[in-house]
Amino acid sequence: MTYTVAVRELCEFTAKQGDLDLRFTPAPTALEGIAGHAVAASRRGAGYRTEVALNGSYQSLLVRGRADGYDPAQRRIDEVKTFKGQLDRQPASHRHLHWAQAKVYGWLLCEQEQLAHIDVALVYLDVGTQQETVLTERCSAADLRQHFETQCQRFIAWAEQQLAHRAARDAALATLAFPFGGFRTGQRPLAEAVYKAAVAGRCLLAQAPTGIGKTMGTLFPLLKAAPTQRIDKVFFLAAKTSGRQMALDALARLSDSAPALPLRVLELVARDKACEHPDKACHGESCPLARGFYDRLPAARAAALASTGAGHPAPALQQARVREVALQHDVCPYYLSQELARWADVVVGDYNYYFDLGGLLHGLAQANQWRTALLVDEAHNLVERGRKMFTAELQPAALAQARSSATAAQHAPVKKALDKVRRVWVALDKAQTAPYTVLSEFPDKLMAALQQCTTTLTEHFTDHPTEPDAALQAFYFDALHLQRMADLLDAHSMVDITRPDQPSARGGAKASKAGDSVVCIRNVVPAPFLQPRLAAAHTGTLFSATLQPAHYYADLLGLPQDHVWLDAESPFEAKQLQVRVAHHISTRYADRRASLAPIGALIARQFRARPGNYLAFFSSYEYLQQVAELFSQQHPDVPHWCQSRRMREDEQRAFLDRFTETSQGVTFAVLGGAFAEGIDLPGQRLIGAFVATLGLPQINPVNEEIRQRMQALFGAGYTYTYLYPGLQKVVQAAGRVIRTPTDEGVVHLMDERFASAELRPLLPTWWQASSAPCSVDPVKT
Repeated sequence: MTYTVAVRELCEFTAKQGDLDLRFTPAPTALEGIAGHAVAASRRGAGYRTEVALNGSYQSLLVRGRADGYDPAQRRIDEVKTFKGQLDRQPASHRHLHWAQAKVYGWLLCEQEQLAHIDVALVYLDVGTQQETVLTERCSAADLRQHFETQCQRFIAWAEQQLAHRAARDAALATLAFPFGGFRTGQRPLAEAVYKAAVAGRCLLAQAPTGIGKTMGTLFPLLKAAPTQRIDKVFFLAAKTSGRQMALDALARLSDSAPALPLRVLELVARDKACEHPDKACHGESCPLARGFYDRLPAARAAALASTGAGHPAPALQQARVREVALQHDVCPYYLSQELARWADVVVGDYNYYFDLGGLLHGLAQANQWRTALLVDEAHNLVERGRKMFTAELQPAALAQARSSATAAQHAPVKKALDKVRRVWVALDKAQTAPYTVLSEFPDKLMAALQQCTTTLTEHFTDHPTEPDAALQAFYFDALHLQRMADLLDAHSMVDITRPDQPSARGGAKASKAGDSVVCIRNVVPAPFLQPRLAAAHTGTLFSATLQPAHYYADLLGLPQDHVWLDAESPFEAKQLQVRVAHHISTRYADRRASLAPIGALIARQFRARPGNYLAFFSSYEYLQQVAELFSQQHPDVPHWCQSRRMREDEQRAFLDRFTETSQGVTFAVLGGAFAEGIDLPGQRLIGAFVATLGLPQINPVNEEIRQRMQALFGAGYTYTYLYPGLQKVVQAAGRVIRTPTDEGVVHLMDERFASAELRPLLPTWWQASSAPCSVDPVKT
């Protein structure tokens, strides 16, 4: 068998050495890098070749890649590197790696062109000044061949292990059996659709009800397809920690059912959850786990991936396991996990690891030409998460903190640059007459000031790498992200300015000061950014219990035209869930006060008829508190408690612990919050829910602008902005009640509009809504 490796991957494995050094050294963006390479190529003479495809073999290795440029007239191969700041501050370890890559390309070209010698050049291009620094070394083909073979010899033992692992993995997956006695209702069609999409290399959008076993129903068929479809990696991408844990649990169940299954599973977590020394900087002079990181990495990597004996594959690399191995070898757990992503079969992580502009997994997949498969859990969340990824804001508080930082006080150029941004910002505010303004383009003067400021800050950080300033760096990153999104500005996003007018102590509105506005490039349609990421994968399945209507998600998520749609059959029967519409209640804003007493009466009547655990959902904390206050007065016999604002994860867990098989009471919660989706309360832990809202987003200037943009792009302004996002939250919240085929319960939809012909098709087909008055409703048994 042949193991194929990219030149970059080969050299990063064999030539990286010394410390992990993340002292702040600003790097060009991908767009700046592409532009820089184009500039360098444009300066070369006639006959200059770019992106030269090369490959060569050594024993069982096939090494391939693309050289940045080759000048046949000068017989010189170029490895182009873009940078910011001062080149003389580049760590020696970086230069060593660059030469290693360049010389591998040099040998591959000598072999291909039958050259006896060649000039190998490192071309460093400053993206700020556009100046080049060229370092050239004349090399004989024999020397370059020796360099190439040395790198291959350092890698080949590892490559042979990977080949053996891949063969064993594929053989085991080919015979892998479903870990349960049989499929649940609707689970087999889901699994078949995922498998067929993988075989056809297509994208699947799958709506599958809660309780169907979506996680196992998507992972199992995709793993079964991996051997025949030559899938290198499966990326399971989730919006929340609970989604990642469900995937890890499902993969553990597969491993338990097939103990010899050699499947490498890796969990990626956020840096702040993995850092052992948050008070230290990421370089060897500060953090002991960064010192000598690359020297100790080979042993840590081998230990993490080693089997525990014959027929006993390595344990899953969840956060705790990665930390254990990292600390045994004195390396950073967070960056060890990133290195292990290269060698895992299944990676479980947050959406941003793949879909963000700088997503680690997408970057690795492109660099190594992996054949990948995506599973996107709770895909309805990707609309809002995508919008946040591709939105950029400038907050006045961030600029104020940067201007008041010690760095600004001590370094005049930094202070001058920040002050100029402030002056332009103030002038921009003074020109705005409305609290909210949408601009046709980003203001030129503010952009020029930001560009000048980031250039100054780049130079400062380069000159003072050991003087971190959190406030200054935070503003710097915000400004860079905004510039990046400004370069990509199109109809998918809009530029707006919001002035935070606040009520004054004497009543009325107190106008904000000039320069206190929030300047935003607000993404409305994430599809143009998500679509290339979906297309880069061999296959992808986006699944959730709430993906209705399908065209809404296809439009906003950028699904390909030939994507497949599946609406899986529910395992539940209508008799399990009593769905009642309260025709006598309106939760429209104008009717809120009048709705308080009827809502409380309905909740109390249901609880007295069948005591147990209930959730009541409201559109806002304010509405929740109004109902709860009156409820306490009018129904003091009914135990109840309320979700509080900004609950931490441990507080949320403690809150959920109140729901037991024997507890009784009503929990007041906010629709769309932590308790409206992603929680599992089977049996008597939850027997009913009340939804006192349609979940429609607030009507405000921002949403009205989004409505206009949706109307222009899709001809569906109201439904795409308000109705569909609102109903999705309602169905998610109501879905907390029925979690297993034996559960029974009740859902009260407390608004007359739920009975309308427009809304009925957007609710689950297995629901049978009734407007009969509340009497005695079934509970879970």
